[in-house]
Amino acid sequence: MSDHRRSTRAPRRAQRTLGRGPRLAAIRRIIAGAAVDSQERLIDLLGREGFAATQATLSRDLKYLGIGKVPEAEGKGYTYTMTETETEPAAKASLVQDFRRGFVSLQFSGAFGLVKTLPGHAASVASALDHLRIAEILGTVAGDDTILIVPRDGVGRARLRKSLGARIPGL
Repeated sequence: MSDHRRSTRAPRRAQRTLGRGPRLAAIRRIIAGAAVDSQERLIDLLGREGFAATQATLSRDLKYLGIGKVPEAEGKGYTYTMTETETEPAAKASLVQDFRRGFVSLQFSGAFGLVKTLPGHAASVASALDHLRIAEILGTVAGDDTILIVPRDGVGRARLRKSLGARIPGL
């Protein structure tokens, strides 16, 4: 890498190991916002956001997210891109596994769901839940060991529970 590129780098933040969910979200954000042509560059950009990742971890993350390389518009190389296709069955099974890995319990208050997780697992469990794309869920808010499930307007507790059970058998 040339000295010029080194001098224009943003200062690195402290490296963090918050788990897979926040790192996956950062990868998606980076790929969506910039032309990234190599894993080395992506690792550098993740590092600027405070995430430490090895090449092996990044390869698994890219595969998990369905991110691949496509030719650049100028035809001079390739850049990473996210696919907009439905998640494949194997990836859905992996999301269910990620959910179950940290899941402890599910309770309701009105139509809102409250998921308890193992300490430190809420972000990855919420990410898995978000990526399962359950139509009845507007979104999730994750803390350290708790996730708030916000249902869409008009979705009650019974319908939300049924939808969750359909995507996560045995829940």
